Amino acid sequence: MTGRTESGTPFEPVYSAEDLAGFDPATTLGAPGAHPYTRGVHPGMYTSRPWTMRQYAGFGTAAESNARYQELIAHGTTGLSVAFDLPTQMGMDSDAPLASGEVGKVGVAIDSVDDMRELFAGIPLAEVSTSMTINAPAAVLLLLYQLVAEEQGADPAALTGTIQNDVLKEYIARGTYIFPPAPSLRLVSDTFAYCAEHLPRWNTISISGYHMAEAGATPAQEVAFTLTDGIAYLQAALAAGLAVDDIAPRLSFFFVARTTLLEEVAKFRAARRIWASVVRDEFGAQNPKSAMLRFHTQTAGVQLTAQQPEVNLVRVTVQALAAVLGGTQSLHTNSYDEALALPSAKAARLALRTQQVLAHETDLTKTVDPFAGSYVVESLTDGLEAEIRRLMGEVAERGGAVQAIEEGYQKLEIERSAYDVGLQIDSGERVVVGLNRFGGAEDEPYEPLRVDPALEAAQAARLTRLRAERDQAEVDAALAALSAAATGTDNVLVPMKRALAARATVGEVCDALRAVWGVHRPSDAF
Repeated sequence: MTGRTESGTPFEPVYSAEDLAGFDPATTLGAPGAHPYTRGVHPGMYTSRPWTMRQYAGFGTAAESNARYQELIAHGTTGLSVAFDLPTQMGMDSDAPLASGEVGKVGVAIDSVDDMRELFAGIPLAEVSTSMTINAPAAVLLLLYQLVAEEQGADPAALTGTIQNDVLKEYIARGTYIFPPAPSLRLVSDTFAYCAEHLPRWNTISISGYHMAEAGATPAQEVAFTLTDGIAYLQAALAAGLAVDDIAPRLSFFFVARTTLLEEVAKFRAARRIWASVVRDEFGAQNPKSAMLRFHTQTAGVQLTAQQPEVNLVRVTVQALAAVLGGTQSLHTNSYDEALALPSAKAARLALRTQQVLAHETDLTKTVDPFAGSYVVESLTDGLEAEIRRLMGEVAERGGAVQAIEEGYQKLEIERSAYDVGLQIDSGERVVVGLNRFGGAEDEPYEPLRVDPALEAAQAARLTRLRAERDQAEVDAALAALSAAATGTDNVLVPMKRALAARATVGEVCDALRAVWGVHRPSDAF
């Protein structure tokens, strides 16, 4: 009996050589590290070095988050990943009225260069790779990071890391946007140009399908809508006068890894193949690195349950295995208690240990793309590629990602998929262990990690001191220069850095841009 994948394509109970009739390994697979990169973007993949083990962390104050980072580094984390609180993500200061009750809750509160300095105290930024999950105000946080690195004596040209900087997916699935799409793309393009000149090793964007998947997107929707966003960013960069081979090598992507292991492996392989074709054949890229789809993976938070949370350790292990078998460049493993609260130190440590066991106690790092030639995985890869390309065609017919977003197309498609999954779980057709089957086990008492409510007042007091100590005339002049650049065509990151160095706050910088560019208001289509 034929089943269906998560993406709705046929899933046969038995696969054979007949399912690969016409399959040409030379053109469809290629060698690892060679076009079309189905088998991975590096010739040796994990045989030469394992993936980067990142742990996404950040809560409360900069000092508290710094302590967590120091602990993770001591336990073997090879890359930091910063979570910011909601006010920071929305370009608001901690003492803004709308920030009330949210300061430090889902990430660390960063209001100024003072906070960023404290966040990375004792961590040599020239020696670590840092990923920052920040979108609408990504340029602001990147410049704060650069300022602190320069204070440490680091050469900006040597800094490595990633800013997410993917605002298009915010309109689709997440909602932490600030400005309308057009000026948001202008800010992304300015960031591309600034980093090409000043931070050439920095990944200027992490185009994210993860949040679409968390909102309910199927694997095919996740990849299709992410790649069409990537196309829009490339088009915006070209329109700003940048060359594809100057920009594309610094693009990176961010995907989810679900428990459906075989389809997830096929998804990653299909995504690499499609992107390689698009960048080389449609954009005319000449540099092989331009066509490499490099990506970070996070295990699927949406699949974790508050019921029997220890079972999440099993889920995360399977999801991490799917990411590694699919060829990810870096990986974050969720903590088993994340469906209940911010991860505890013990849970975060166990999540990191999961990756270390996969890297050092299994034979996954002995060979590249172990599923290559598998009847089922190659068939699923081909089927997913066809469905992804169909969905990309739907976006193209609407005029591209931005126009489709304005129509609400991607958001509506994802909501339909999420609704279908909800019905399947409610009916029992889709089994979730401990939730709709195999329940009844008594969970041990759990004490969640809580953010001290006094944090908000403390951050407000820090801001009061900062505004009293700084040279306000210097701040005002720098913010005026930023507004002038935003009104014209100059790169806004240059005056933005001067303002931040003068201790302007995140909220003040974003307010200067709001005054020129306005704020996004969703249409009725949403």
